Amino acid sequence: MKKLTIRNITQILFIVIVLAITYSKNATELGLIPIPFIGGASLHAICPFGGVETFYTFITGQGFISKIHDSTMVMFVLVLAGGVLFGSAFCGFICPLGTVQEWIGKLGRRLFPKHYNQIVPEKLDKKLRHLRYIVLAAVIYFSSMTFKLVFADYDPYFALFNFYTGEVAFTAIVVLAVVLISSLIIERPWCKYLCPFGIIMGLFNKIRIFKIARNTNTCISCKKCDKACPMNLVLSDKKTITSTSCISCMACTSDNACPVDDTMIMRLGGIGK
Repeated sequence: MKKLTIRNITQILFIVIVLAITYSKNATELGLIPIPFIGGASLHAICPFGGVETFYTFITGQGFISKIHDSTMVMFVLVLAGGVLFGSAFCGFICPLGTVQEWIGKLGRRLFPKHYNQIVPEKLDKKLRHLRYIVLAAVIYFSSMTFKLVFADYDPYFALFNFYTGEVAFTAIVVLAVVLISSLIIERPWCKYLCPFGIIMGLFNKIRIFKIARNTNTCISCKKCDKACPMNLVLSDKKTITSTSCISCMACTSDNACPVDDTMIMRLGGIGK
């Protein structure tokens, strides 16, 4: 039986936290008994992306857009601070939607062992990854212009944990369905091609303090790290991994991916030898 890693435990922990908050809020609205110390906290209150959506209105002195709380900005700042240290680790270790895609992907890997995560042509894959920038720009623009949480109508994360409440827009349900079904053949499709928060966290990979690096003196060029990467990145020719698509899942540093000790590692500075 496979042992749970720190990453596995972290992923499960945050899934449980989000489920608890969602249940407690709905229980409060229905007059049921909420979970102690959680009460009627909203899922929006713990989503750091809300800080991105309201950033323009906040810095221009217009306050927060609708449904955004002080706690959202606190979460946003904390996640950004984590990004300075560990890059996009939020995506690989914490994000519940990323975790669910990954779990569905495990089923897809069994159903389509020869084609899983290899179905999108390389040239198309590179073009599709630019969609995240477009989505991010659109969300910031329309949120600042309308003073509303416009992304909620398309947000698969909110839909995933609230689809049964009647609060979720039909468009968000459709996006969620497409993401989950696609996860059977593409690993983390939302993260790769559409997640606007993922691109922000990915930018921190350029400046992060603790970086994923490859020791060129010990590397045997087996390319197993390339095969292990869920984001289909080529790592075997890099000294330091700075791609904005990297989710810092650390799969490339595991013993299953790299057969040589201390070759693919995370370290301070991360400059390859």
